[in-house]
Amino acid sequence: MNRLAYLPIWAITLCSLLLFSSCEDNDGVIFSIQDDIRLGQQVSQQVDSTYRAQGKLLERNSTNAKTQQAYQSLDRIVNRVLNSGQVKYRTEFPWTVKIIKDDNTLNAFATPGGHIYVFSGLVKYLEDEDHFAGVLAHEIAHADKRHSVKQLQRDYGIAILLSVALGNDPGTLKTIAAQLAGSLAGLRFSRDAETEADNTSVDYLAGTNHYACDGAAGFFIKMQQDAQQSSPPEFLSTHPDPGNRIQNIQQLAQQKGCKTTSAADTDFQQLKNALN
Repeated sequence: MNRLAYLPIWAITLCSLLLFSSCEDNDGVIFSIQDDIRLGQQVSQQVDSTYRAQGKLLERNSTNAKTQQAYQSLDRIVNRVLNSGQVKYRTEFPWTVKIIKDDNTLNAFATPGGHIYVFSGLVKYLEDEDHFAGVLAHEIAHADKRHSVKQLQRDYGIAILLSVALGNDPGTLKTIAAQLAGSLAGLRFSRDAETEADNTSVDYLAGTNHYACDGAAGFFIKMQQDAQQSSPPEFLSTHPDPGNRIQNIQQLAQQKGCKTTSAADTDFQQLKNALN
């Protein structure tokens, strides 16, 4: 007797996806890379739709000259990190980056599968291109190391996530999108995941041969100083207090002997100007 006949449809779908999806080198995640990409596409579409409805998403195909300049400058910064030779899923993930025009939000995040979002408030808050590249490298690391999907898998379970990836659970999709964007409680990564993202940002920036490899430390220093003077910036609501992270990043950079002098801020300044 065929026992599959007694399984619910979602279970058969789950078994099929897990059986036929590539599980090679999956970093301990039940999701395959293809499932990661499917989930990321669904989440990014929901994020785009949400911020587009609010008039906050800067469209990449915009004919506005300042928006075009903003993306040209941002792409140069992002591509230096992506092309560092250190990003594991450089060719597998789509690695899109989009700007959310919200000057009151100091945040950036990445979905599973490599869709990156940057709030204009973060760009205007920072003053150093190396620090901004450090933020991007940290978020790219969360996607590249598959921290987001690992945490979501723990929070929601594999069956629900697969349903979301297939477009069958719009309610949970909205919740996940809001969580990643920080408009809900935010996605809480483990201390180990945050440390790995910090350490990986050093590798990424070192591989650029352009940015100071401890750029993320400079970013956290500014965040820490401002958090002591006023209310904590938005980024710290989804990322733990810097604590010893600054020292750890700087020590790792010293151990690796990589470049720690600041790069020219040309692209970052052009990005800031375009967003004014």
